[in-house]
Amino acid sequence: MTITPAIFKAYDVRGLYPSEVNEDAARMIGQGFVAYLKARRIAVSRDMRLSSPSVAAAFIEGARAQGADVVDYGLMGTDMMYFAVARDGHDGGAQITASHNPKEYNGIKLVRREAFPLSGDAGIGDIRDMIANGHLPPAALRAGSVSHSDIVTDYIEHVLSFIDESIIAPFNVVLDAGNGIAGMVAPRLFQQLPPRVTPLCFEVDGTFPNHEANPLIEENRRDIVERVKRDGADIGIAWDGDADRCFFIDGTGEFIAGDFITALLAEAFLLKHPGAKIVYDVRASYAVKDTVAKYGGTALMNRVGHAFFKRRMREEGAIFGGEVTGHYYFRDNFYADNGFIPALLILELMSRKRQTLRELLEPLRAKYFISGEINTRVSDMRTVQDKIDGLAARYTDGRVYTLDGISAEFPDWHFNVRPSNTEPMLRLNLEATTPELMEEKRDEVLQFIGNAEW
Repeated sequence: MTITPAIFKAYDVRGLYPSEVNEDAARMIGQGFVAYLKARRIAVSRDMRLSSPSVAAAFIEGARAQGADVVDYGLMGTDMMYFAVARDGHDGGAQITASHNPKEYNGIKLVRREAFPLSGDAGIGDIRDMIANGHLPPAALRAGSVSHSDIVTDYIEHVLSFIDESIIAPFNVVLDAGNGIAGMVAPRLFQQLPPRVTPLCFEVDGTFPNHEANPLIEENRRDIVERVKRDGADIGIAWDGDADRCFFIDGTGEFIAGDFITALLAEAFLLKHPGAKIVYDVRASYAVKDTVAKYGGTALMNRVGHAFFKRRMREEGAIFGGEVTGHYYFRDNFYADNGFIPALLILELMSRKRQTLRELLEPLRAKYFISGEINTRVSDMRTVQDKIDGLAARYTDGRVYTLDGISAEFPDWHFNVRPSNTEPMLRLNLEATTPELMEEKRDEVLQFIGNAEW
């Protein structure tokens, strides 16, 4: 039986259902996952996609055939799977999900002990090759068992432990679950807190009847933006499909970049833990490192990607890490990312400082002008490297470094250009001290890259 190699990505397995990711593929991946980890007991959970129950059942079948006992946690979010694996001491875990992708997709996120992720370089590629080369071990003499567990109540208690509930103010909050897993968790979580909540798209529905569960796309934010503005809300919070990322809207309906949220979350931690270490990604605004310095912490720049973040945070004992794409990692959450802890921490910071989200952001918006991520497709992967090498030669008058792609720093602006992990594409993030300089330098770098559409 063949399997499409392209479904094995840098950080997960993902593809169209049923032509690429299907029950047969899931069954083999379940076998390969257990064989690779030599796992004796694993956790499995799934999102709300219509194909997820059968894909999960096939993955469990494959894992059990390899001799592993499986604890089926049923319908829940990816960050809840991380919690289950780490707290309950499993050898690994799998979440059946395609995250923020459209309903036609499905996939699998895989972790080992302590919820440390498998990646293309460590685990996912090995499982792919094991299947492609026909090297899956024969079935175990005795199949593993399957049991069921529900951790939602414990999970909610866990995320609430990150804040002082007694100081949370009764803000007017709009929440958009995107018909994803957040619609299962948010009602039970926010009913314990003072904010006045307006719920949008809380029905868990894998057909996504309102909009795709990807708040990074502007059209998917239309409902929450309109409701925030209509209600005069203090903040809007939206989640992706598997609820491991959350995104923020201020009271005027403006979407907040992940750089600025990382800076606010760093402030929230350093107010309570002076001197703590904060990890941020190479693309981020200087707002992050400047905020960390202001509150007496240590800022550590890092490569993009959750495996790199989780490893660095463990090595450094960092209390928090944030990526501009909305992945936020927490030492006291087993170094894993989470989609609800950031929402609670931002509400706590608003309450502590008695400010709306927009008021919290005013000092950052007045000083830091960011381009956001701009993608440029090129002809092939060789061209990607040629462009990166050319940028390094072009900007030798700045401080150039190659931690992840190419970065260059100047007194009043800086940029990072990274290659995509999966396709011939370059991703630009740029920042300057004035909006005019940001636009000038953004266009200059894009012209060098060859972005004719900009």
